[in-house]
Amino acid sequence: MGQVEEPLRLVVVDDHQMVLDGLKAMLEPHSERVRIVGEAGTPAQAVTEIVRHEPDAVLLDIRLRGSSGLDLCGEILGHRPGCKVVFLTVYDDEQYLYQALQLGASGFLLKRVRGSELVEYLTRIHEGEVLIDPALASRVAKSAARIRNGEFWPGAHLGITQRESDVLSLLVAGMSNRAIATKLFITEETVKTHLRGLYRKLEVGDRAGAIAVALREGVYR
Repeated sequence: MGQVEEPLRLVVVDDHQMVLDGLKAMLEPHSERVRIVGEAGTPAQAVTEIVRHEPDAVLLDIRLRGSSGLDLCGEILGHRPGCKVVFLTVYDDEQYLYQALQLGASGFLLKRVRGSELVEYLTRIHEGEVLIDPALASRVAKSAARIRNGEFWPGAHLGITQRESDVLSLLVAGMSNRAIATKLFITEETVKTHLRGLYRKLEVGDRAGAIAVALREGVYR
């Protein structure tokens, strides 16, 4: 007799209990392929569950209450490098996708996915694929075409990244670090990291200097 294949062991992370319950209900009919071994509502709980259960994969959202799933992604892979981190989110922002992949995520899916599709995606990811939700993948392809044609984000000619450009635009609009973090669904510490990058690349020492360069260069009017 052939060896029975064990189901993929999954930890789910979301700060809404309703979402956690929905995922459990959605995956229950497929328990022979995917089994939820732990759940968490905060990054601290997530790390505890991952260390305890050593799952094959972790399913989490981009935005967690008071924190960022992107920051958690790096922490998870630090504790368990072989784990497959898969984002399941409503935020179809290409920049989130790029950041997730740069951090080592193995998948980026949108919450409209059906249970059978999610199981299929998780299985393929577990087997070594890196998967992007088809709806987002088509937009990424279009973005790549625009970049090839020389169309970039504001400030690209100054050497800043697209996310740094987003932060700079909100800086010019007069927003505080907290307001920028809320607007972009990232932590204040991540905002500060982007600001340090901006200051270095724009060769300025503070917010006023960055705004002055942005206005002088005609980046934001």
